[in-house]
Amino acid sequence: MADDTNIHLGSSFDSFLEEEGIRDEVDAIAVKRVIAWQLEQAMTAQNIHKKQLAHEIGTSRSQLDRLLDPDNANVQLRTITRAARRVGLRLKVELERIPENEQALVLA
Repeated sequence: MADDTNIHLGSSFDSFLEEEGIRDEVDAIAVKRVIAWQLEQAMTAQNIHKKQLAHEIGTSRSQLDRLLDPDNANVQLRTITRAARRVGLRLKVELERIPENEQALVLA
C-alpha cells in the first residue's frame, strides 16, 4: 500500500511559498495585480484611454502598458503614484511586522 501521508498537511499556503522560495515574488505579483486592476477600473469609469493617461503623467505608452500588466511587478513607485493621482486615487504603501511564527521560515 502506498504511503498517502501528505507532508504539507497542516501547513499554510504561505509556508509552502516560503519553502519553495517564491513567497516574495508571489506577494509582489499579487499586490501588482490589485494595483493594475484598480487603475484600469478607474480609467474605464472616467473614460481615460492609455495614450491619454501616458501623455498626462509624462510617460510612454509602453511604460503605462507595463504598469497595467498585472504580471509585471517591476514598475517604479513614482509611475504608480502619478497614474493613481491622475485617476483620483492615492497609493498607500504599508509595511507590517512578520508574525513570530513565520519569521523562522523567512530567515531559513
